[in-house]
Amino acid sequence: MNDAAPAPTPAPRRARLRAPELVGKGGWLNTGGKELTLADLRGRVVILDF
Repeated sequence: MNDAAPAPTPAPRRARLRAPELVGKGGWLNTGGKELTLADLRGRVVILDF
């Protein structure tokens, strides 16, 4: 008799989606007029107010 538990099956991988760039009519606030991209914000905490 083999009491070993069956090996767990790995979870299916989910497709990685890229976030769309943040664009709008109002522009960026509190950036000194600089337009930012998602690449500029990578690794930073960002608060979005809709």
